[in-house]
Amino acid sequence: MIYKSQSRYSRLPGGYLRFRSSDRTNVHGYGEGDYIRLRDEYGNLWVGSATRDDDSNLVRYRFHDNNGKSISGISDSYGILLRDEKGNSWRGFVD
Repeated sequence: MIYKSQSRYSRLPGGYLRFRSSDRTNVHGYGEGDYIRLRDEYGNLWVGSATRDDDSNLVRYRFHDNNGKSISGISDSYGILLRDEKGNSWRGFVD
C-alpha cells in the first residue's frame, strides 16, 4: 500500500489583492484565505473570504461591506473576476 501525506492546511491564495471596477473604482488590501480585508478609495472596508473548489482549480471569492453591498466571483490562472449586485465587473489579481 502506498500512503500519501495530506496537508492539514489548504493552500488558499493570500497576499496583496488589487481590483478595479468597470467604473474605475479601485479596491485593495491584504488577506490570507479565510480572512481578507480590502479598502476602497472612498474609505469603505470590505471583508471577505476565499474558498477553493474541490473539483477544479478555481477559487471563489465573497466580500461584503458595512452598507450591505456584496461582491463575489471566481479566479483561475489568469486573474480574478468579481461582480457586484448591480452587474458591474471587477477585475484583479493577487501579488
